[in-house]
Amino acid sequence: MNNASRTGVPRTALAAIPIAVMLFALSQGAGAQALANQSVDDRLNMLMRVVDQQQKQINALERQLTDLEMSQRGRGLSGPASSADSNTVAEQPGADGLPVPLPPLAQTNPGAPAPGSATGTATGVPVTPPVPDNGGATAGGLPPASDGTGAIGQTQKAAQPVRTQSEDAIVQQQQNAPLFEHSLTFDWGISDTYYDRRQLQLSGFLALDAIFLGNINLGETKSHQVMADLDTRYGLTDRISVDVDVPYIYRHSNFIVGGAGGAANTLSDASANSNDIGDVNFGIYYQFLKETNTLPDLVASLRVKAPTGSSPFGIKVQQVDADNTNLVAPSKLPTGTGFWNITAGMSVLKTFDPVVLFGSLSYTYNVARSFSDISSVVGQTEPATVKLGDIVQFGGGVALAFSDKDSASISYTMALEPESQTKAPGGSYSKVPGSETAAAALNFGLNHVVNKHLTINGSVSVGLTPDAPNFVVGVRFPYTF
Repeated sequence: MNNASRTGVPRTALAAIPIAVMLFALSQGAGAQALANQSVDDRLNMLMRVVDQQQKQINALERQLTDLEMSQRGRGLSGPASSADSNTVAEQPGADGLPVPLPPLAQTNPGAPAPGSATGTATGVPVTPPVPDNGGATAGGLPPASDGTGAIGQTQKAAQPVRTQSEDAIVQQQQNAPLFEHSLTFDWGISDTYYDRRQLQLSGFLALDAIFLGNINLGETKSHQVMADLDTRYGLTDRISVDVDVPYIYRHSNFIVGGAGGAANTLSDASANSNDIGDVNFGIYYQFLKETNTLPDLVASLRVKAPTGSSPFGIKVQQVDADNTNLVAPSKLPTGTGFWNITAGMSVLKTFDPVVLFGSLSYTYNVARSFSDISSVVGQTEPATVKLGDIVQFGGGVALAFSDKDSASISYTMALEPESQTKAPGGSYSKVPGSETAAAALNFGLNHVVNKHLTINGSVSVGLTPDAPNFVVGVRFPYTF
């Protein structure tokens, strides 16, 4: 038996080996000859086609990422694609919602690498860049969805927009509510409220129903009220939270009136000061709606204020200048209203990044209370039941988050209170003349986020009606855990 038979290899196979080697050498030589014969213009044209194809792929990825970011910020798409882009996404489906990388350009040149190979085209430019080892990341460079579906955006809770830190500060300030995802918040603040009231005082009588005989004086009252308070908020669930606010108030008032020495143009003044705890109030908040791409944030609140501060009733006014009988001043200043009240409110807020719109409506019920003395005259006692008018307050505004940490806001608020009523023991209620009020104010705010825990909220409120304070300047430092 010959050698070929012993090895089991046919003679024809052995004879085909030199022929295959010769054919391979001829094909390689032909491919090299074709590559050598390719002109510089052809190579440049191929390079331009490759670059153009890669640029189209980059543009498609950028558009998809922009749509995803707009969806998370509260506008645009709510998922991987909108109806307007459904055709585009349908043509380029991907496991992660991003376009599938475009296939490599087919090469027709002899000897060029096969499509999809890592070496590139005949020009030496890779058709598809190498994919780095990113530990299981998707083709778009994003981690795969945790739910296994592979669709980015489906893991968002009810398609809730992601707020920036400055927008969270707006929510906390304008809704007067805690951030529900935080369990505990300490909100300390200080404010200065200034009043300046001028009043024409007449002392005399009318002769012939037209001529006034007597003294005409201009009285003025200037008052500062400085309040420091600590509001502690605690989240019971992701929708329910409670808080308690404890204020401490310092008041200073200056009373100026003419008539010293019997001359109307001669002024005299007196001052009064007080400091004490104010009216402690506590409340509960419930979030009916969590903001989505289409629905606003809707929070209801119920607050109760206790008369822990000193009451204004029964404080006696007395003459403080022996040379001016017109000048009278109270012996002390109140730090509270003297009443229990209950306030039910509703606030709404919608984010249109970077703009935030908000509004609120509330109703305050003042509980009637009996006092042993409501007279301000020295030596006189007048028991009575007092019922303050119930207050309706509404307002709205807009805020602009001009960076991730800074925002500004402007709003308008108005509070309407009807006349108060008093009732003597055994009698019926009678209205107090001049007690009806309408207080309107224009509010400006500026917020700065220091870090993920601390925020600084500054505010200025300017009174628009005589019943509102001239201005209120305040700053708050909410610290969340």
